[in-house]
Amino acid sequence: MSDAATLDRFLDACAQAGAAMRVSGEQYLSPAVLLEVAAEHWGLAASAARSMNLRWSALWADPRADHNEVFCLLEGAGEYLLLRTEIGFDEALSSHAGIFAAADRPERHARDMLGLAFADAPDERRWTRHQAWPENHFPLREEADGADTEWSPTPADSAYPFVSAQGAGVVEIPVGPIHAGIIEPGHFRFQAIGEVVLNLEIHLGYVHKGIEKIARGRDAEGLVRLAARVSGDSCVAHAWAACQAIERATVTEVPARALWLRAIMAERERIANHLGDIGAICNDVGFAFAQYQMTRLKEDFVRESNDAFGHRFMMDCVVCGGVTRDLDADAANSMVEQANAMASEVEQIIDIIEDAESLEDRLMTTGRLTPEQAQMLGVVGYVGKASGLNFDVRAAAAYPPYNKFEVPVSSYRAGDVAARAKVRADEVGISLALLNALLASLPGGSIRVPVRRPAHSCSGLGIVEGWRGEIVSYVRLEADGRVARFYPRDPSWLLWPALELLQQDNIVPDFPVCNKSINGSYSGQDL
Repeated sequence: MSDAATLDRFLDACAQAGAAMRVSGEQYLSPAVLLEVAAEHWGLAASAARSMNLRWSALWADPRADHNEVFCLLEGAGEYLLLRTEIGFDEALSSHAGIFAAADRPERHARDMLGLAFADAPDERRWTRHQAWPENHFPLREEADGADTEWSPTPADSAYPFVSAQGAGVVEIPVGPIHAGIIEPGHFRFQAIGEVVLNLEIHLGYVHKGIEKIARGRDAEGLVRLAARVSGDSCVAHAWAACQAIERATVTEVPARALWLRAIMAERERIANHLGDIGAICNDVGFAFAQYQMTRLKEDFVRESNDAFGHRFMMDCVVCGGVTRDLDADAANSMVEQANAMASEVEQIIDIIEDAESLEDRLMTTGRLTPEQAQMLGVVGYVGKASGLNFDVRAAAAYPPYNKFEVPVSSYRAGDVAARAKVRADEVGISLALLNALLASLPGGSIRVPVRRPAHSCSGLGIVEGWRGEIVSYVRLEADGRVARFYPRDPSWLLWPALELLQQDNIVPDFPVCNKSINGSYSGQDL
C-alpha cells in the first residue's frame, strides 16, 4: 500500500466518522505525514484508525506556556501518520485506550507528567507518578521548572490498587518490586488457583530517572548521550533514533560511511542481545547447555565490539552527524571472520536445542499470545513476529542504509515461548548475513559532519528498529539548538502488556520463562 493510499483511506475514514482533519503544510516530522486534528475529534480519529486496522504506536505531549501539543503516531503497511492537536491545561481529550489497548499506559504517563486529562479513560490510576509528587504538581509543565516545592522522602506506594480476584481457592501472590536478583524493580501481582494464573498485573516506574525533564536545555551532543542511556542494552538504537530526529529537524545530511557504521553497530547490538536471550530462555527451564554456549558466543561478540569501537556495548559511538569510531580494513576483516564462524556455531547449537524433547515440552504452547491478541495490543519486534505480525522498520519503512538492502523478516503464528526464541535465532542469522553485506559494501568518506544550527525552533522524529522492535524518538529544539522537548518511546511500552495477557492460564512456575521470552526493559519504560 502506498503512502498516498494509506493517507487517502484514513482521510476518507475520518470524514465518514465526522472527524475534522487536514494534512499539515509543515511536513517537518518525516517520515510521518503530519495531520492536524481538532481536539474535539481526537477520539473520532482513533475510531477511524481502528476501522482501517492501523497500529497505534505512540503518544506524547509537548508542553507550551499555556497549552499542550499532543501527538499520536499510527502505522499501517509501513507508512506512518502523526496526529497533532492542541489542548488547554483545563481541557480534556477523548481517551484512545478504549479503542487501542496500547494507549492505556502512555496516556496515564502523560497525565502523570503533564496533567493531561483524558475523558472516559478506562484506568485512572497513577502510572509513573507513584507518590513522588503532590497531587497537582506536574513535573514536565513549564511552570514546574521554577516551582518552589518542599520535598520530603517519597512515601511507599503500598496502596496501589491492584486488580483483585476473589473466590474459593483464589490466592494472591505479590512478587517484587525488589527482586532476589540484580534486575530492576518491578511489581508483579498474580491471582491464581493452585498453580494456574487467573490474572497478572504489572506495575513499573519504581526508579523514575527523569529522562524527559533532564533532557531540557541540553545541546544535541548531550541529548544523544542521554538517549543512549534510556535502556543500556539498546544504547546504539536509542542514540540512532535521537540522532535521526535531530538530523531531520536541522536538515543535516549524514555521510554514507557513518550510516553504514551505525547499521553495523545496530546489528551487532541485535545479535549480542538475541544470543543472550536464547540462552537465558533455555536456562529458565533447566537447559543450561544453551546458556553456557550462547553466553560464550555473546561474550566473544561484545569483546570484538570493544576492540573495534572502544566499548562492549558501543556506548556513545553514535553521535549527531555521524559516529565517533571508524573501522580499518583489519577490523572489518576480523568482523567478517567472526560472523562466518558464529553463523556456523549458532546453527549447530540451535539444531541441538530443537532436538531436545524436554526443552520442547517446556517451551511449546507455553505463554501463547495469539495473532489476534498481538494485533489488539500492537506489539512489535520478536513478540509480534512470533504471533504472526511481520512488521520490521528496516524492511517496511526502510531508512538509510537499510533501503539499500533486502532485510528478510522472520514470522510465525504459534505465539508461544518457543516461537519467540525461534524468531531470535532467525534474526541472529539474518543479522550476521546483513553484517557481512554492510561490511562488504562499506563506502569511503568521512564519518561525521557538524550538525546544522537551526534558524528557528524545529522538531524531528526518529524511528528505528531496535533489537526489541520499533523505537520512536521525538525532539524539539529551540532556535539556539538547545533541547526543548525529548520523548523516547522504547518498544517495551508495547511489550509489557503482552506479558500480562499471555501469562493467563499458564502455571506460576512458567512465569520466569514467559517473562524472559518478552524481556521488556524496565529502564526503557521508566523514563
